[in-house]
Amino acid sequence: MEGSFAHVRAVVLDWAGTMVDHGSLAPMGVFVEAFARFGVEITIEEARGPMGMAKRPHVAALMALPRIAEAWRERHGRLPTEADIDAVYEVFVPMNVEVAGRYADVIPGAAEAVAELRRRGLKIGSSTGYTREIMAEVTPIAAAQGYVPDCIVCTGDTPDGRPTPFMLYKAFLELAVWPAWGCVKVDDTEVGIAEGLNGGCWTMGVAVTGNVFGLSLADTQALAPAEFAARRAAAVARLEGAGAHYVVDGVADILPVVTAIEERLARGERP
Repeated sequence: MEGSFAHVRAVVLDWAGTMVDHGSLAPMGVFVEAFARFGVEITIEEARGPMGMAKRPHVAALMALPRIAEAWRERHGRLPTEADIDAVYEVFVPMNVEVAGRYADVIPGAAEAVAELRRRGLKIGSSTGYTREIMAEVTPIAAAQGYVPDCIVCTGDTPDGRPTPFMLYKAFLELAVWPAWGCVKVDDTEVGIAEGLNGGCWTMGVAVTGNVFGLSLADTQALAPAEFAARRAAAVARLEGAGAHYVVDGVADILPVVTAIEERLARGERP
């Protein structure tokens, strides 16, 4: 096939903040509300910190923050326990299922870019911190808007989630691709970049459409140029600090980067 890739085999993409849900907004309010139901206030910024992890470990990470742990102790008379983590998680999941479909629109340009990668011979994998129950609300909307990956690996499908590479390895098996250095992991979170690095992949951070930038498309477009530039620079710095080999504004910009990786592989370079 003319223009096809000879060395890059697959791209494995995250979902919220990468392919759908500009700003990764769906889980944020749900985390805040879930903790509020137990009498503990958390902020959106605190909720964003562990984004990309499976949701129970995400709850556990929030519980481990000193400020939140102390707020829990003040409200409940003890520091958070494993049972408390389970209780918050059990409240969180059905709430997230309820809202996920409202935040499932494909980010502009992402489906078209992925379609071009597929046309050039790449397999398209995906992994997510969402459970299959949550993804059941997301995938029909994404499909109607032109995005259907070749595989979906969810929280609960593997022994552990990010930053381990287990979901990535499961995607490799389902896609029947190897070696890892012939694949690209695309994610909007630091823990997702760590997943790709731990799995031996090239990694691409998504700065503007994702969790680190943290705004809807409309709110992003409404920013003054100087504020946009400052927020973008901060997001790029965080993802580069996490070890991303490349950082783009959004998946719409992915093709030149995959082309650059193809050229590096052709020269014998490895991630």
